[in-house]
Amino acid sequence: MVDSFATSGELRGVGLGLRAQHYQDILQGEPDVPWFEALTDNYMEPGGLPLFHLREVAKRYPVTFHGVGLSLGSVDPLDEAYLQRLRALVNDFQPVKVSDHLCWSSVNGIHGNDLFPLPYSPQALDHIVSRIEQVQDFLGRQILVENVSSYLTYQSDCMTEWEFVSEVVNRSGCGLLCDVNNIYVSAKNHQFDPIMYLQSLPKDAIQELHLAGFEDMGTHLLDTHGASIHEGVWCLYRQAIELYGPLPTLIEWDTNIPSFEVLLHEAQKAERILVNDLPSRQRSPLSECR
Repeated sequence: MVDSFATSGELRGVGLGLRAQHYQDILQGEPDVPWFEALTDNYMEPGGLPLFHLREVAKRYPVTFHGVGLSLGSVDPLDEAYLQRLRALVNDFQPVKVSDHLCWSSVNGIHGNDLFPLPYSPQALDHIVSRIEQVQDFLGRQILVENVSSYLTYQSDCMTEWEFVSEVVNRSGCGLLCDVNNIYVSAKNHQFDPIMYLQSLPKDAIQELHLAGFEDMGTHLLDTHGASIHEGVWCLYRQAIELYGPLPTLIEWDTNIPSFEVLLHEAQKAERILVNDLPSRQRSPLSECR
């Protein structure tokens, strides 16, 4: 079964998030998209139409798996049943990458509908490194962890977010999925320099970039993944490409999902930045990044 899938050991170019609204656009039109990212938690149940459509997409395109359910930073025990389902899905499809978030989302077995940031402390660092190692051992492969947007800080914080992320990656051996939009949102909310954040990450560990949209709530930026990519995020993405090279990039759009053509337009803009083909008149000034 695995041999029939369009798996590849390396991602290239700009991929799109796989959403149910676009199954027919993809399967009937077979657009020129290099890869798709599937939200793992949507495909955990055996059988049914979601799994059928994922299987059909995976026959045509390389896919990555991106989850929200591991709750890596929680003090709850790792959910063994969830891990069993995840491992079965990964073994079945052999996705190019498997990722989740550097956060916690459950307490006392109850999952919140959000990705909550961790305190940046030695205790939290030890805890999440151990959890990532357990997950990688269980799956028999490396995972990527993604930085999340945040709206608060903890009194126990004793290092910056980028120092924490770098230590997690270096100590656990995981890869890094760098979400450029999330960095921009957190930088605005907490008044730090997003370019310094990019410059401080371990370059060799970064395997993928994410781009998405946010909403300006007046008092803060809210990471909704439900709007066009902001000019400031495009600017920061250009800086990321200059620092890291043409890394595979994903366009995420999770709410207020538009037509497939809108996603293709965003992907084409990202592709032009990847190949350094964006006209100078379309480039945001560096000040837009901060």
